[in-house]
Amino acid sequence: MTPPAPIRALLRAPAFGVLARAILTLPYWWSGIAKMADLKGALAEAASLDLKPAALIVAATISVQLGGAVALILGRGGWLAAGALGVFTALATLIAHPYWAIASPTEHFHALNTFLEHIGLIGGLMLAAILVEKERRA
Repeated sequence: MTPPAPIRALLRAPAFGVLARAILTLPYWWSGIAKMADLKGALAEAASLDLKPAALIVAATISVQLGGAVALILGRGGWLAAGALGVFTALATLIAHPYWAIASPTEHFHALNTFLEHIGLIGGLMLAAILVEKERRA
């Protein structure tokens, strides 16, 4: 089914793609900015997950979150930016959301949902990489 003309125009508008990528990357750039604003809290979070050296982990996290988000939003190296954010998300999800280790049914349910949402976010990043590459070729 072909969408109506106004919807087709919207889907073809470059600004709509930029907006979509800004929304998709919101969790990353928001988190990166928050970590920069509260480095002490970011270091404490890394330490609570037993990630060492915490300062290096936090610096790398902020770099990937902000650098990847900005690059993807601007469509610069989209496949690399989306790939970096996707790998980061996969690792962070495995480390911070181990639903399989939670005994409480309620907590297990919430942790599993968070885990699956993060996997869905990786799928969105994959689609963004595909679309940015198509835009670049057009």
